This record gives sequence, structure tokens and C-alpha cells, in this order.
Amino acid sequence: MNPFKLFIFLFLLSSCSSVSNEERMEEINIALNYENFGDTYLKMDEYFDTKEIYNSDEIFVFPKREEVELPKEFEYNDNIFNTIKYIDSSYTQGFLVLQNDSISHESYYLGQKKDTRHISWSVAKSFVSALMGIAIEEGYIKSIEDNVEKYLPELSSSGYKGVKIRELLQMSSGIKFDETYSDSLSDINRYWRGFVLGDSQDKFAATLENNITPGTYNQYVSINTHILGMIIVRTTGKSLTKYLEEKIWKKIGMEYDSYWLVDSYGMEMALGGLNATVRDYAKMGKLFLDSGRWKGKQIVPEKWVLESTSINAEHLEAKSNNSAHPNIGYSYQWWIPGNSEKYGDEEEFMAIGIYNQFIYVNRSTNTVIVKTSANKNYYDRFNNPYAGKHGAIELFREIAHMHE
Repeated sequence: MNPFKLFIFLFLLSSCSSVSNEERMEEINIALNYENFGDTYLKMDEYFDTKEIYNSDEIFVFPKREEVELPKEFEYNDNIFNTIKYIDSSYTQGFLVLQNDSISHESYYLGQKKDTRHISWSVAKSFVSALMGIAIEEGYIKSIEDNVEKYLPELSSSGYKGVKIRELLQMSSGIKFDETYSDSLSDINRYWRGFVLGDSQDKFAATLENNITPGTYNQYVSINTHILGMIIVRTTGKSLTKYLEEKIWKKIGMEYDSYWLVDSYGMEMALGGLNATVRDYAKMGKLFLDSGRWKGKQIVPEKWVLESTSINAEHLEAKSNNSAHPNIGYSYQWWIPGNSEKYGDEEEFMAIGIYNQFIYVNRSTNTVIVKTSANKNYYDRFNNPYAGKHGAIELFREIAHMHE
């Protein structure tokens, strides 16, 4: 029995929920079963409530050059991998390479097409971070040094009391939280169960406690991003959907409409519910590649982009002993790969989502790579080279340098 099925079984076994809740859980169980989730990831709006993000009246389409052949192979962990086999074995659905402002490779698999909106999971966190930077620039939020309760007084009795916005951005809140997706009883699966059944994400966040001094240890806690979303909504008076549409989506000519999963209270799943096309994910990568500028106009504050994509504390470094995430660094909701043995120190950063969703940006080579996936190997990522993020990073690096 796979971990998600086990979670559903244990939940239904112990639950006193109504029949309608049981039916709802069974529906999602079937949709997200490994046999089906590749298809489900392309139509999440059929299973969840959503808010639509409308594209620009003046869409921008990246020019396409003659298709460039991907590197035949790459090295990872002292082994040589065939690129095509890697793409296939990691259950890739969309793959796009943007190099020097034009598309050099674009391919789709397993039902996805160029106009298909694919769930991004935690890639959405990087979009929320960008909105935070804009909200600060516009004066809605005074400083990332402010404590959470300044804007969300209802969290004064929770573990988030005394946690700074900066510490949310850096995944250093100190909140006690188990993000083990394969454990049916983990905190992230308790959260997910509530979301499926329509519970308030805000109320869930208020139940969490703190067990580490904030700002001292890098531990990935997805609910931190939900708190960021709550602050943006509270201070701007706009939903995340509307704020994203107004401040980014329309301004950079997104090619397609998008949508965000929401709970029954209308609050977006800030931590991972954004659904968009591969081409539009690439536009977000391009926006950050160019330090927040689009066609010469500053969309996201330059200072914010540079701070978001560079490491500025010891516990965020790839080799830090004060991080739960070995061999990769972190900043404001963006991952920062460690130095490459082959290519040295480069300006790289990534948005990463569960089951292998990626926006990879390399400023040194003027490259953006997007990969959407439904990787059935994901829970074996410590043993299966086709499952985790580090193998993908080495592939992306090889592609970024393929014209040298």
C-alpha cells in the first residue's frame, strides 16, 4: 500500500466523519493514487474549489529558435545518466528550456500540452514571496523584521507569536512541524486532510506550537508560507489571486489564465495550490532572472529579488549544521543549490515542488528551465536517482552549459 493510500485507510478507519466526508476522501484518494495522479495534476480544478487568475490583454510569447538537442548524458553522484531516460524515468510531463530569451527546447508528455495548467505544489511559495516584496514596496507591510502578530493578532496565542516575517520567508520559524509526506500521521498530512474536507487553513495554523528559537535553524514548514499569505491578504485587502493577477500576471503578459486552489473559506492554498502552464512558469523564472524587471519596467523590487535569491544567514547555507536540508541552501522561499564541482560557483536558484516541479534559474548562463512532473518514485528519493532534486539539478546545469 503506498503512503497516500495508507493515510486514507487510517483516517477512514478512525474517523467519525459523515458519509459525505468519507466519499470526499475516497474521491481524492482515487484521483491522487499513483495510477491516476499524472492525469489529476492536469485538472485539479475538477476536484477542488478554485479562484481564476486571468491572463493579460497583451500576452507575451517567447520566440522559439530551432530546437536544440539536449545533452545526451550528464553526471550525478559519480554515475552517468542518459538524459532522455532521466526525463522519462522521473515521469516528466512538461519540459522547457529558455536560453538567451528564446525557447531552445519544449516538450510535453503524459497528457500535458502547452496550454495545460499543471499543479505547481510548493513552486507557488516563490510566487507568494514575490507578492510579499511588492506589498512591502507598496507600503502595506512596514518591514520583514515585524512580528507576525502585528498583522495577525489572532496568532498571539500560537507558536507564531514572536516570529518575524523574515523568519517565515527563510523557513526558520522554529515551528514544530513534521513535513514527512510519506507518514500518514505527519503534520503536513493532517493539514492536507483538513484542506480536502474544507477546513480553515487559518485555524489550522493557529494550532501550531514552537520548539526552536526562531531565526536559528532552517527547517521546511509549509504553513510558514500560509502565514505569509494571510499577512498579504490582511494588509492589502485583496486575495492572493487578485493581487497576483494585478501585480505580476497581467504585467508580464502571461499567456494563459491560471487558477489557485482555495479552501471552503475562500483562502488560497498559498503553500502549493497554484496551477499554470509551463510557459507561464518560465515567465516567472525570466522575471527573476532579470532581477524583477520585465521589458525594462520594475515589477518586483530589485532589492527584494536579489535578497530572495541569495543566502544571507549561516543556517541557510548548503553545508550548515543548522539546517535540516543537506547540500542545498535557502533564502526567501527560493532554494539555492550548492556549488557545482564541475562548473563552480554560479548564480543559481530554484523554485521546487513535491513530485518534481521545478523552475530553475541560472543567471550566469542566462537560462531558465521548467519541469513539471508526476514522479511515482518520489517517496524513494533517498535511494532512487530519478526521484530527488539533486539529480535534476545536475541535469539542469548540464543543459545550462550546453552551448559552451
